[in-house]
Amino acid sequence: MISNNAIPRKALARSGTSVPLPALVLSAVIAVVVAACDSNAAPNAEMPPPPEVSVATVLSKQVTQWDDFTGRVASPETVELRPRVSGYVDRVNYREGDEVKKGQLLFTIDQRPYRAALARAEADLERARSEALLTKSQNTRAQTLIEAKAISREEFDTRKAAAAQSTASVRAAEAAVTSARLDLQFTEVRSPINGRAGRAMVTAGNLAQADSTLLTTVVSVDPMYVYFESDEQSFLRYQELARKGERAATKNPVRVGLASEQGYPHEGTVDFIDNQVDPTTGTIHARAVLPNADRQFTPGLFARVQLEGSGQFKAMLIDDKAVLTDQDRKYVYVLGPENKAVRKDVVLGRLIGGLRVVQSGLAANDKVIINGVQKVFFPGMPVNPKTVVMGAPEPQQQARVAQAQ
Repeated sequence: MISNNAIPRKALARSGTSVPLPALVLSAVIAVVVAACDSNAAPNAEMPPPPEVSVATVLSKQVTQWDDFTGRVASPETVELRPRVSGYVDRVNYREGDEVKKGQLLFTIDQRPYRAALARAEADLERARSEALLTKSQNTRAQTLIEAKAISREEFDTRKAAAAQSTASVRAAEAAVTSARLDLQFTEVRSPINGRAGRAMVTAGNLAQADSTLLTTVVSVDPMYVYFESDEQSFLRYQELARKGERAATKNPVRVGLASEQGYPHEGTVDFIDNQVDPTTGTIHARAVLPNADRQFTPGLFARVQLEGSGQFKAMLIDDKAVLTDQDRKYVYVLGPENKAVRKDVVLGRLIGGLRVVQSGLAANDKVIINGVQKVFFPGMPVNPKTVVMGAPEPQQQARVAQAQ
């Protein structure tokens, strides 16, 4: 420090009304001292504590790859119910939308004309049988007379032909009775399958034309089909696995989820693969069959399908929340020496069981920063790690689940 006594008093007298020189010097000295004090205090200022993050060791285990597709639910059996005889609808014998059994009566067509036709056919049959009995008796007598040479050969042949003709008339009458009885039976329109009946397209009093008028539609409900399309590359990969014996040709497991469901809660198997690839789309049709005891599937619903796409292989898995993006590169932070965050670029695969497959970039013993990764602003930043299990739910989510229970 410079003392004011060291400055000659003559200088003060010469300065007149202007700013004294010692004051200027003193201001400069004070500024230098303050700056020096600030530079010495900076290293000693309190640093904020490292952010708390959760870390988990990379999970290594045997997994199976599942491929994702989209499809539609369909019924194995769909019947458009049409009458076999014409007539006016007398009754609708079911409630629309209900499940029906095979053989259950759904519609009744006016039976009176067909009952009359059956009665007429039965009467014709009785007359034919009576005539056949008479001609048979005459033919028997003619046989005796021809042996005694009491009638001519021509009359004998006439009686024999009449007997054969009456027998044919009986058979024709019997066929007419059978046909009339069938027509009467067809006036009762019954369900040909077990399933769910749709809306009644024709109600009582309306005319139903044979083989043309649509009465209703019945669809089977258990099991159900899910049709989906596989791309050409996946199909070729499946064939290669099948040739190596690592995959069955059919009966491969599938998992299905509906639009309102999380994940894939329904399980089934593939029971059909088409015999050719569609050249316009480069896809091949496949079908999965699933049980539908709880009636969750309805024909026409959109379905998300996962098909087992590989045999078992060992993979490294991490939580998808740990993955960050730097332009076109993916990377994660792992716990390094002295609890510092170390960046590692990774090559990722698909999601399996809610975890992301890491194809390269990580070691099996790496501890990946999962929760709190947004607090890491640069590589080498110190962190306060808290160890968790890879894939375990967050504490907040666990608390919500416990509270809901």
